[in-house]
Amino acid sequence: MAYAKIYFENPHSGQVKEAPVGFSWTVFFFGVFPPLFRNHWGGFAIILIISLITFGLSNLVFMFIYNRMYIKHLISEGYKAKAASADLDFIQQKFGSPIPKLPSSAHNRTGFDL
Repeated sequence: MAYAKIYFENPHSGQVKEAPVGFSWTVFFFGVFPPLFRNHWGGFAIILIISLITFGLSNLVFMFIYNRMYIKHLISEGYKAKAASADLDFIQQKFGSPIPKLPSSAHNRTGFDL
């Protein structure tokens, strides 16, 4: 799958967050910092603790799984997919679980379609 992004919106607060799909280049280059900058405190704690125990070698695993962790975190926080830079049905199939979507009547400000 080519590099894709899902744009999530919290229907209660209106806050929008962008989530990359697939390999995490940011974790590859910056290790523990991407979850910190995304305010994903659970992911930050997990990566930090395991990185300290493994002297950073665990980042070789986290760069493959972190974006999935972040998407699951956003879904657990009540965020729903607003738009995607690729076909969301294809992304869901590769993701392996359903990604909740905002109702189609929601305004799409990103220029991408679901």
